[in-house]
Amino acid sequence: SLPVVLEALSHGKRLRFVYERRGHERAEPVVDPLGLVARGNAWYLVADKGEQRRTYRISRIAEPTLLAEAARRPAEFDLAAHWERASTEFRAQIPKYDATFLASADVMPWIRYRAAWRVQAETPAGERTRLTLRFDIEEEALQFALALGPGLELEAPVALRTRVAAVAERIV
Repeated sequence: SLPVVLEALSHGKRLRFVYERRGHERAEPVVDPLGLVARGNAWYLVADKGEQRRTYRISRIAEPTLLAEAARRPAEFDLAAHWERASTEFRAQIPKYDATFLASADVMPWIRYRAAWRVQAETPAGERTRLTLRFDIEEEALQFALALGPGLELEAPVALRTRVAAVAERIV
């Protein structure tokens, strides 16, 4: 779909396509393309659909059709500023679940290698390191707590500590 989207942008034409969001039904929007953004290994189309500014993941676009109609592009539109604002709003909506651990020196290399991006705070705590890590959901924090065995002690939240203890007891 990317070549057709690029053509719509370069020629200032409207675009129709089939779009499937995860867990939602198919839609066939007609949009005014405004710009493309590459984020990681994914491409995104920023476009106006009526009065709404939307972001579409290119890999979910099928059957793109370039329309004869000229696309409307607001004169004041700034793609970089829009993307920064939209990204900030998106990140604010992502679920967050924080947990605090005490990690021994022998598990810190594993944490730095596999979970460094989750670390929100890190402070020395005697022989160990106190870490606050961010997860999307409690289940991820539970799995993390169990994965490193006795090298990782969960301090908080208390409800998660209770779950970890119960699961560890069932394992034994």
